[in-house]
Amino acid sequence: MSQLEAYLHPVFDHIQRNRDAYLERLTDYLRMPSISTQGIGMQAVADHLLAWLTRLGLKAELLPVASAKVNANGAREPGWPMILGRRLGPPGTPTVILYGHYDVQPPEPLEAWTSPPFEPTIRNGRIYARGAGDNKGQHAAQLLALESLLEVHGQLPCNVIVLLEGEEEIGSPHLADFVRAHREKLNADLVITSDGPISEDGRPTIEFGVRGVISFELRARGANRDLHSGNYGGVAPNPLWTLVHLLATMKNDQGHITIDGFYDQVRPLNPLEREALDRLPLDEAAIRMSLGLTRFDAPIERTYYERLSGWPTLTINGLHGGYGGQGSKTVLPHEAVAKCDIRLVSDQRMDEIFARVVAHVRRHAPEVEIVWQGGMDPSKTPMDSPYTETLRQAILAAQGVEPLLMPAMGGSLPNYVFTDLLGLPDFTVPYANADEANHGPNENIEVERFFLGIRTGVAMLSGLGQMPRMGIAEPGAS
Repeated sequence: MSQLEAYLHPVFDHIQRNRDAYLERLTDYLRMPSISTQGIGMQAVADHLLAWLTRLGLKAELLPVASAKVNANGAREPGWPMILGRRLGPPGTPTVILYGHYDVQPPEPLEAWTSPPFEPTIRNGRIYARGAGDNKGQHAAQLLALESLLEVHGQLPCNVIVLLEGEEEIGSPHLADFVRAHREKLNADLVITSDGPISEDGRPTIEFGVRGVISFELRARGANRDLHSGNYGGVAPNPLWTLVHLLATMKNDQGHITIDGFYDQVRPLNPLEREALDRLPLDEAAIRMSLGLTRFDAPIERTYYERLSGWPTLTINGLHGGYGGQGSKTVLPHEAVAKCDIRLVSDQRMDEIFARVVAHVRRHAPEVEIVWQGGMDPSKTPMDSPYTETLRQAILAAQGVEPLLMPAMGGSLPNYVFTDLLGLPDFTVPYANADEANHGPNENIEVERFFLGIRTGVAMLSGLGQMPRMGIAEPGAS
């Protein structure tokens, strides 16, 4: 038995003995709504987490946030508070930030839920509730990992900082400013983010990056009211055609985005990343069948995972205007809106890319209004980081399965605040099942996945505690 296995064995036994109690704790937590976009339950959940961290012996505080932007009254825009806690481990051990978010998506449509979203229900080995997978169940597993280590060994194996955000589901608008303002309290060696789903084949993953995102609207206007298409067609401009023509100048039928300079800063995948993508399990036919597709999108020469990890996208999320009801209505609409998003890859930056979009719109359709809806930069951690092997071995020890290594996930998380602003490597290690239905009705996490998450959190911290420090962070009172 290795030194790590000997350290983990009694903690894993403790987790097994406390399964019922830990599951009840999760259920109680999921019963508390915390919907950031609607402001429901946020303060109560923040207070709950502050008390939880304090009971664990962390030096915990609830910190308000404010935007760098000011409103019409000249005041900084407020947001939901951050919960920050810290506890030191043995001298000379690394310092890890555990990041998560306590806000959840709105549960609507309520009628699509089999059981009410804030009445956690266990069915067929899964616990169903809003936040079960995204993200309450995952950071609850991290906190219970800390609790298990403390109850068995009396101390943590390394220095730990817990950062729980209340605005991830609305784009983390205050996180970057918070990190800049509290840099000294976030002095660490690495970050572990547990969010999102594991691989489709059920294997655990270590993700080394996330794509960034920009959301925006294109708004076109014509006459001051909807018009009769016979009386005014060919006379009054049609805002829907204005947007259709504009959008056609932004991406061609070969799948290439045609905004000037769009690809200039795209960092090509390196050989290590390409090798990792080639090792990922893939059944393209099964994916197409499950989605009801006969083909994948252009460009056809790009491989499946290369599309998700290495290339940016431009997506039309919705195109609205005129009449959309039953039957025919020969109307010439007076306004139209296209909702769009762009997924970014390293080394693109949202400000630069949005400026290129604005310039493109001004050149091709200057009468169209473009409205920024929010965004975040991409994030990338080198796959050959000195922490990679320690985390790989820890996940193997906790789950008995070799983790997949993924250069970047297709979705977006605010990990850039750690990699770009703090200069720290960030590793995303998801705990939720691939079909967690996050953001949708009947969100869930498999009960066994939740307990594997606790074990994995224990193993990762324990493995980090047994490796030499990289000489980055100097833990101190914060």
